[in-house]
Amino acid sequence: MDILEMICAHKRQEIERQKEEMPLDYILNFLDVTGHSTISLKQALIHSPSGIIAEFKRRSPSKGWIHPNADAPTITQAYEQAGAAAISILTDQEFFGGSFRDFRKSRKRITRIPILRKDFILDDYQIYQSKVLGADVVLLIAACLTQEETARLAHLAHKLGLEVLLEIHDETELAYVQPYADVVGINNRDLKTFATDIRHTIALAGQIPNGYVKISESGISDPQTVIELRKAGFQGFLMGENFMKTGRPAETLQTFIQALT
Repeated sequence: MDILEMICAHKRQEIERQKEEMPLDYILNFLDVTGHSTISLKQALIHSPSGIIAEFKRRSPSKGWIHPNADAPTITQAYEQAGAAAISILTDQEFFGGSFRDFRKSRKRITRIPILRKDFILDDYQIYQSKVLGADVVLLIAACLTQEETARLAHLAHKLGLEVLLEIHDETELAYVQPYADVVGINNRDLKTFATDIRHTIALAGQIPNGYVKISESGISDPQTVIELRKAGFQGFLMGENFMKTGRPAETLQTFIQALT
């Protein structure tokens, strides 16, 4: 069992526990009382001078703990003020140290830019969860899903007013790139081995049909890399570790954006 298979197996067990603790019928009662209108990630990236999606995460399976005592609402609000185009928040606790609480508290402070719920979405239940949490965008990872599952989850997300970030990694997943994807992300990191290769991403980008907003995810630490990725057609850049490993993530983000401009 590789790392991704292990994560997904644990996530399925976690979802079943959540369904027992908080049945879907109960969650549905809150769909119309969230008070949040979706902010488009696609439009945010098109109009952003930086295209940076700043990610909040405390740990990762490959790096271990990065910033264990980080306060989500403080850092994500500072990200917004520093010029991030969007925010990504991990809600997986077991492998990334995230929580629903991180998301809810951040949502109360972030009002101008979209927030991506970053997790391993495998079930309709999680789409409803995301809506109630106040997410603007959900991540669907091709490596975790069949094409049929991806389409079903994407259509449900759209029905609830959420956008979809479709993540692919290799040529075998290009068939997942369908109109239900509002934004297409190419993960520079192979989730099965956690090896990172920017060159692979640039080569794959040219095979994505025109018209899709493309983002590059993971392993980006140098402004020159972003400039190179822009030339390859990318409009968004999901970055977390590069900021979170420092004592002041938002200041590091601001310095990074200044280097771009």
